[in-house]
Amino acid sequence: MTARSGDKRTRARELAMQSLYQLDVQGDDFLDCLAMFLRENSDNETVYNLAERWTRGAWNNLVMCDRLIAEAAIRWELSRLSSVDRSILRLSVYQLRYCDDIPGKVVINEAIEIAKKYSNRESPRFVNGVLDAVLKRLQSGQRPQGCEVNG
Repeated sequence: MTARSGDKRTRARELAMQSLYQLDVQGDDFLDCLAMFLRENSDNETVYNLAERWTRGAWNNLVMCDRLIAEAAIRWELSRLSSVDRSILRLSVYQLRYCDDIPGKVVINEAIEIAKKYSNRESPRFVNGVLDAVLKRLQSGQRPQGCEVNG
């Protein structure tokens, strides 16, 4: 039985979130282990490639992602969020900004499902609210304040 395309993308999102979590905790040193981590957790080339691209993309655009999150997460400091929630949001904001092939509502729905699976019971609603605000900001053409955005 082969996995459907959506299942592969969901698994790639989970691995990218887990990789971003490791980067958040360990820093850039984890980049040396990224390929091994992804290979150990997926035997599917599509999943591996998507997870690697999304992880590196989000990590390389961390400043932009964090500024968009901070502007949308009113009354919340980014440093006070759990590493899991921060990783889910970073991945999703990266996808909203740079992955034009993924509809915004799909990004948000997938993030909510990942939050349900990996975080606490309040997280899905919080993730939804932050990402909805980010999506509206991006759709209106607003850029994060004080941030040069590289596409």
